[in-house]
Parts: sequence; C-alpha cells; structure tokens
Amino acid sequence: MNFLNIKTDEEIKQLAQLTSEIWHEYWPVILSDEQIDYMVDKFQSYAAIKEQLENERYIYNILEDNGNIIGYFGVSIKDDYLFLSKLYIKKDFRGLGCGKRAFNKIKQIALQHNKKSIQLTVNKNNINTIKAYEKWGFHTIDSVVTDIGKGFVMDDFIMEFEL
Repeated sequence: MNFLNIKTDEEIKQLAQLTSEIWHEYWPVILSDEQIDYMVDKFQSYAAIKEQLENERYIYNILEDNGNIIGYFGVSIKDDYLFLSKLYIKKDFRGLGCGKRAFNKIKQIALQHNKKSIQLTVNKNNINTIKAYEKWGFHTIDSVVTDIGKGFVMDDFIMEFEL
C-alpha cells in the first residue's frame, strides 16, 4: 500500500471528491443525508481540508493499492498527542487489512512527532469501527456530545492508543 501525502490544490480537490464519495456511501445507516451533506461541507470540502492543512497542523494521506485509490486518513498534530481525525476505506476494500496498514502508518507519524498517544473520536453507534479500534489497542477514555451547528451534534466516544 502506498500513502500519498496531500499537498497541492489538485490533490486537495481529489481528496475532497473521495471524502464525499466515501461519506455518502458509509454514513446513511447512522446519519441523515442532511447531516452527511452538512458534515462533508463543514469538515471535508476543499475549503475545509485546505484550512486544516494550512492552519490546523493536519496531515492527509490518500491510500493507494495496486493502482486503486482505496481510502484516506487525516491526522492533526496536537501538543500532547496525535489526533486521528479521519480514517476511511472504500466499501470494496474494507475487511482486507487496509485500515490496519493505514493505522501502522499513523503510528509512524505519531512517533516522528514524538507523541506518546493517538486519540480519536468515534460515533457511539459506529459499532464495527469501535470494535476495530479496540482490536488495534484503543480504549475508551471519555465521551462527548459536540454541537456542530444547524441543529446537528456528534455523539462520540473518545478513544486513546498509547504508543
């Protein structure tokens, strides 16, 4: 698997298109179409990703395997930990170990930045993903309900992996 570090405007546009495709396929079983559209625009649009890269210490990678773009991840470098903001795999490539290989790359990034842990938030209803994170060694440290605007909230567990 190759990890394509996102830097240019063209790469950001490609990533924004990929995020919309994956989110609209993945989230309808948990979230309304209106909330998905709102969250993609707010957090994963071209403008949002560009802002995150320029001002929020984000690193984004597109995952490529045998010529196929299969997913992406985004992490943010915080003072005390690495925040795993996004890790998404296209439907046809889930369950094949791609997420685990991406997580190994994320651990390398955390170590390169001298972080002792990786934290993430995960929707409380996202049971399969929670199980995957637990299998990888994450444990739940808290929960949070975040108002993201327009009457929408994110109801999440906060999970942590200690390096």
